[in-house]
Amino acid sequence: MTSNPWPHYRPELNNRSESNNAESRYSGSKCTDPKYAVSKITSHFNSSDHLLFSSTDLDEIKSMVGRVMQPHQLNILNGCRKLDAKMHYIPLGDFSMSRLRYGANVEINPGELTDFFLIQMPLTGCARIESGDQQLDSTPNMASVLSPNQHTSMRWNADSDQFMVRMSRSLLERTLVGILGHPLDHPLIFELGFEWQHCQAWRCLMPYLLECLTQIPDILQYKLVTNQLEQLLSATLLSTHQHNYSESPSNHRSSIRPRHVRRVQEYLQAHAHESVTVEQLAQIAGVSLRSLYSGFKEFLNISPMQYLRDLRMEHVRTELMAGEATSVTGVALRWGFAHMGRFSAEYKARYGETPSKSLKRG
Repeated sequence: MTSNPWPHYRPELNNRSESNNAESRYSGSKCTDPKYAVSKITSHFNSSDHLLFSSTDLDEIKSMVGRVMQPHQLNILNGCRKLDAKMHYIPLGDFSMSRLRYGANVEINPGELTDFFLIQMPLTGCARIESGDQQLDSTPNMASVLSPNQHTSMRWNADSDQFMVRMSRSLLERTLVGILGHPLDHPLIFELGFEWQHCQAWRCLMPYLLECLTQIPDILQYKLVTNQLEQLLSATLLSTHQHNYSESPSNHRSSIRPRHVRRVQEYLQAHAHESVTVEQLAQIAGVSLRSLYSGFKEFLNISPMQYLRDLRMEHVRTELMAGEATSVTGVALRWGFAHMGRFSAEYKARYGETPSKSLKRG
């Protein structure tokens, strides 16, 4: 790879207490083993449930991949080997997850990715990636992160089998604006190389997202859930991987005072049933995202989104105890809780009984 354009990277944008708490939650789980994430990804995308296509025809392959990515040039190298391509695909609002192999040495020229970022994580094989002025030999230990406005060309070896996350440009940019507290001065560009298997927060997030999909096949119907997943994914990437805004200070236009914290509390109490992002809350408070987190930590010893989660948990309990609910799952999903196992554990820890018992008592 070429010289690192971010040689002194320090994750200034990361909320350290939040990150440390997340790391500690994962410390005893299976995802601390990098092989676990790879095995979960591989097994999930081995099924036919999300198979987009399987083909040996060059034009069909180029067309199908182009539909979910963007139109591009695709050429077979050393034309003695035929294509044997297969792609699985899962759309999730402002991001999607997919697995793609070509089965032959190919050259891919998408040019500039105008409206999305693409994280490519090889499960097997090697690929040569050139994006802007960065170059990379991508292997299972080294993913690539492609940024818009960077001319990109790639060569995938025949054994290259890649798991990919496509994220809309608007999702990442509006998340970053919320973190910085001011508009972007220039386009967001990530460092090309990403050692994703050594990044525990990202590595653990991948199986979690796939587990949500397994538990909720119609997840796109639950906008509260998908919005939270989008925010979690974008904030995790921005906080854990190097980019050209990593060392930019937040805009401290105004300091948090209890009045601003109360304003957000009142808003959340009135809008807990709606889709809410932490960036919206920062705008309501009139402060930067960093200041919003600091204010909640100082005066409530909790993050804004955890405060919202607690409110929603209270609403779940109210509904379960009201005697009108017919299923725990339906109530939990309506209030944005996608992971049933984790929800049940949190509910029992908070109220001393399982959600199903509350439902029966209601």
